[in-house]
Order: sequence, then C-alpha cells, then structure tokens
Amino acid sequence: MTSIELAQASNAAVYATMIVLSIAMVSFAVSFALGRRRTAALPQRVDVLQSAGSTVVIDRPEPPAEVPLEPGRRAANIGMSLTWLAFFTLLLGVVLRGIWAGRVPWGNMYEFSITAALGILGVFLAMSIGRDLRWLGLFVVIPALLTLGMAVTVLYTEAAQLVPALKSYWLVIHVSAAIICAGAFTLAAATAGLSLVRSRLERKAGGADVTGWAARVPSSEKLQTMTNRTIAFTFPLWTFAVVAGAIWAENAWGRYWGWDPKETWAFITWVVFAAYLHARSTAGWRGDRASWIVIAGWAAFIINYFGVNIFVNSLHSYAGT
Repeated sequence: MTSIELAQASNAAVYATMIVLSIAMVSFAVSFALGRRRTAALPQRVDVLQSAGSTVVIDRPEPPAEVPLEPGRRAANIGMSLTWLAFFTLLLGVVLRGIWAGRVPWGNMYEFSITAALGILGVFLAMSIGRDLRWLGLFVVIPALLTLGMAVTVLYTEAAQLVPALKSYWLVIHVSAAIICAGAFTLAAATAGLSLVRSRLERKAGGADVTGWAARVPSSEKLQTMTNRTIAFTFPLWTFAVVAGAIWAENAWGRYWGWDPKETWAFITWVVFAAYLHARSTAGWRGDRASWIVIAGWAAFIINYFGVNIFVNSLHSYAGT
C-alpha cells in the first residue's frame, strides 16, 4: 500500500470505530432505559409421604422453566459485542497510522488521542473478562467516543517525522504507561461518579431497594471498592510514567525536572491520587469524599492531557496539533 492508501485506511478505521461506538452507546443506553426485571418466586411443589403412621411434608421448588432475557440484557450484550468490534477496528487504525508514519503512532496529540481511546476500551474490556461489566459500558463508550471526536475534528494532523527530543526509546516506555493510565483513570472516574449517584439514591431510598436505571448498577460500596482497586493498580504505573518522563527529560534537555507545565500537572495528578489512597486508609475520608478525590484527580489528568498541550506554551508543545 502507498502512503496515501495507508493514511486513508487508518482514517477510515477510526471513523468506522466512531460509528460502531455510537451504535454501542445507543445499545447500552437502551439497556438502562428498559430497567431491571423483577424475578418472581419459584412455585413450590408439596410432596406428602406417609410411612408407619407418620406424615412427612416436603416442599420442593418446581424446576424452573426457561427464563427469557431480562429487558435490556439483549441490548447490553449487543453493546458489549460492538465494543469489542470497535476495539479491534481502532487497533487497526492505530497500527496503520504507525506503519504510515514509520514509527510508533503517538508522536502528536492526534495520535496520542486515538491511542488513548484505544487504552480506555482496552482496559475496560480486559477487566470485563470473567466479570459482568455490561452496566459500565455506557460510561466507558462515551469518553472514548468523545476522545475520538476531539481527535478527528480538532487535533488531526498529518504524520510527520519526530523532533529530535522525541527520538528516543523512552517515547515507547513513557507514553505506553501514560496510555494505560489514561484508560484506567477514566474507568476509575466512571465508577467513582456512579458511586456518588448510587450513594445519594440509597440514602433517599432509606434502606429500600433502589429502582430505575440505578438498579442495574452495583451498590455504592461495591463501586467504591472497584474504584479503589483500579487506582491501587494504576497509581504505581503513573508513578513509573512520571519517573520515566523525568529520565527522558534528562536525556533530551539535560535536566530531570524543570517545572514545565506538563511536568507540573503530571505531579499534581500524582499528588491527588496519592491523597486518595491516603484518604481510603482514613476512616473519615472514605465513601463519597474519597470518590470526589478520584474525580478531581481525573480532572487534573485531563488538564495535563488536553489543556497543557493545546493552550499553554511549554517544552511539550511539539506534541500539539
């Protein structure tokens, strides 16, 4: 394939991914709109046995008949299948972009964005293996779709040769870690946000079952546990990414740390998530307060991701549009 054909194929794969994700988003939304079906108690069959003048009554449940899928279950299954399809089409687009550029496909903000969207989908799908995370699909597909939309409308640029500062194996190491963190932090922000909503509804219900779309979401306690496990996995990786960036900075600019805006916001993100892990170990800051810290950390990550590169002049401006 020629360079033009590779570029067209990569772009087509990205646009196809957006179409598939749009349909997946609708499917997940339908699954929430249909609510949760309440299952009726199984009918009982009474067997009476008489032996030696005594009577023994045995209650046995009738064998369950074939139970149809609950409302929304089929739509959620379609959404998950489409999410897997979107992951592979986007992976194709990223690989073709790399072949076209003749390097790793994250030398500018467009390339990092499409790869970050791939990271969001990849982390979600990896966590869904062996777990039922259909309820989380809508809140993962939306940020992935928005990231791709921003990439193709605002950040798109033709592939070009890397500036000297980027020509290092640290590009692969540092950015790979950041991409995985982007997916995991987004997932944690989604579960933290849902835990805040679910917690409020649980308080309103006053101990009764939560109804409506929120009935499809696990309890606030389970959501907070899932958020904590995600951050506990991601925080060391983000620490590694920050350290790797400092080592790369020394190789490129002759200093490990210069309080460049990108470095500063990476450190702020690290501090916020460190505060979250500390808060989880402090009884007074668990629950909703800890969830708010996760959302603040994700906001700091987004500022570091988009804001610094687009709106601030820094040593990292080469990675802009």
